[in-house]
Amino acid sequence: MTNIASAQVWATAVSKNEREGTAIVYRYVQEFAEDFDRSTQPNRVILVWRYNGEKGMPSIEERERMEELESSLEAAVEKDGFSTLALVSTGDNLKEWMYYANSENEFLLRLNAALGHKKPFPIEVHASPDPQWNTYTRFISGVKQ
Repeated sequence: MTNIASAQVWATAVSKNEREGTAIVYRYVQEFAEDFDRSTQPNRVILVWRYNGEKGMPSIEERERMEELESSLEAAVEKDGFSTLALVSTGDNLKEWMYYANSENEFLLRLNAALGHKKPFPIEVHASPDPQWNTYTRFISGVKQ
């Protein structure tokens, strides 16, 4: 099973609210490696970080902590093709990382192992089965190229 970050093509999209002067920035996997098999990762795990930022965006300090979280998890949950970070959204005072994983319980074990020795992160974890990757597919179908 191939699931290496370099075997993915990432893209970004922005949803703007002109009236409010805010935006949500999306970073998502646009293309997967040819031999990537989504069926090996049937569980969707979403990490949610709520914050209060100017125009709905995180402060520099919060962004740095968010980057620390993401990089800490990359080695722990994405190694060996266990899970895939498919979509990240930032804006509207909310940052979300959407992963697809082989196992919800194992994802949580790896997350706790990776973050257990760090200053706590203010995140919520939501998980549910999504074997067809419907949430990701709905997002992709709504992106204007």
